[in-house]
Amino acid sequence: MRTEYRLRIVLYVAAVIFFAVSAKAQEPTAPSASPVPMKLAPAPGQVVTLTPEAGFHNEPSIAVNPVNPLRVVAAYQVPATVAFSRDGGSSWQVATGTAPSDYRVSGDVSVTYDKHGAAILCYIAFDQLGTENYWARGATRNGIFVRRSADGGATWDAQTHAVLTQPTKPGIPFEDKPYIVADNTDSKYAGNLYVGWTEFRIDESVILFSRSTDGGLTWSAPIEISTHHGLPRDDNGAVEGFTGAVAADGTLQVVWADGDSIVLASSHDGGKTFSKSRAILKTAPLYFAVAELDRANGFPEIAIDPRHSRKGLLYVTWSDYRDGDIGVFCATSDDGSKSWSDPVRVNSNPAHDGTDQFFQWLAVDPATGTANVIFYDRRLDPSNRKTTVTLARSVDGGRTFTNYAWTHDAFVTRRQEFLGDYIGIAALNNKVYGAWAEIPPPTAPKDKTEPPPTSFRPHTVVRVGVADFGNAPH
Repeated sequence: MRTEYRLRIVLYVAAVIFFAVSAKAQEPTAPSASPVPMKLAPAPGQVVTLTPEAGFHNEPSIAVNPVNPLRVVAAYQVPATVAFSRDGGSSWQVATGTAPSDYRVSGDVSVTYDKHGAAILCYIAFDQLGTENYWARGATRNGIFVRRSADGGATWDAQTHAVLTQPTKPGIPFEDKPYIVADNTDSKYAGNLYVGWTEFRIDESVILFSRSTDGGLTWSAPIEISTHHGLPRDDNGAVEGFTGAVAADGTLQVVWADGDSIVLASSHDGGKTFSKSRAILKTAPLYFAVAELDRANGFPEIAIDPRHSRKGLLYVTWSDYRDGDIGVFCATSDDGSKSWSDPVRVNSNPAHDGTDQFFQWLAVDPATGTANVIFYDRRLDPSNRKTTVTLARSVDGGRTFTNYAWTHDAFVTRRQEFLGDYIGIAALNNKVYGAWAEIPPPTAPKDKTEPPPTSFRPHTVVRVGVADFGNAPH
């Protein structure tokens, strides 16, 4: 009996151990604190550097000519500069005569093509900023201007055309971050040009808007389109980040950031009047900290697939830190902005992996309807310092996005580095054009006895990527 009893005890203990081990094996494995970085397939195409000499070059914008897709322009600062391509982005030349000669500084550029194939450059110009991040305090004369190129970007009119100017006097506002939009549809407003921007005042910020019906030669008196006013500082709480998109019927939809919301307003009369602006998407605050950068944001962009219906399929993208680390998100509307889908994560790395994706920009290919998003990406570096550039594409109406590496060699930012407030993207006929700023690798001193520089100097370059997806599905 003792032997039988002992055998039963041994078998019981063995069974307990077996089931415990089996249960442990079926438990989900906890994520690694330092996951293996996920490499991406390369974007099919080339990347070129527009500014061989590093300097204060950033905040680029890029556009492709709908009349002649071989012509592409990329604008950047400082000063307001344009490079043009006549062969679809294979080679580039820098144009002359784009920066104003009567202002000390020009920048915050955006560029587009109008319905007739003319390139239109928009920029701010000023002599001196006010107090840092409180631009209206102590501001000097400043304004918003456009310049035209009838040949698609190679030569530019000598005359600048003012959207708005502010002479130096006590209490003047500062005009900031303009973005230009062209109506290239067949609507009754076809050919119109629109500019929206932030006006920083001493005690508030507002979104202003102006339109041109003669190709940018003259501009309407600005109207205020922000129902809610923001705070007067540029480092948080302002209303800013204006972008716009035009539907096939000429309806203009515009968005900007306001606190922890993305706000939208609509115009159905060619920019004469607007609906009251309203919050359409809740976000985390769209100004945030990114390691080793002077500033970063997740300002929204809006774009449209005009083939979807008369109202079009609207896309809005932004970036925020709802997942702890910063990610890029997209929402869509198929009813003319009345309702919006739940946000979809654009960057394909896992949420909560501790790496940031930021400074996104959006373009929808009007020929194929494909949505394209460019952003800075740190997924390859678990320490969240090294940065590459990623292109994400959706061919299913914004439900899913495939990510491609536009660059593989990461650049490293330095503390207080300024990359700007935005980067650029354009798309047509399954070709995608991106423009961004990078920090080139440090160069060795010419004289080995020369000490390293002790003062900070901007040292960014502007690069352009061209990705050709050929006969990709859409």
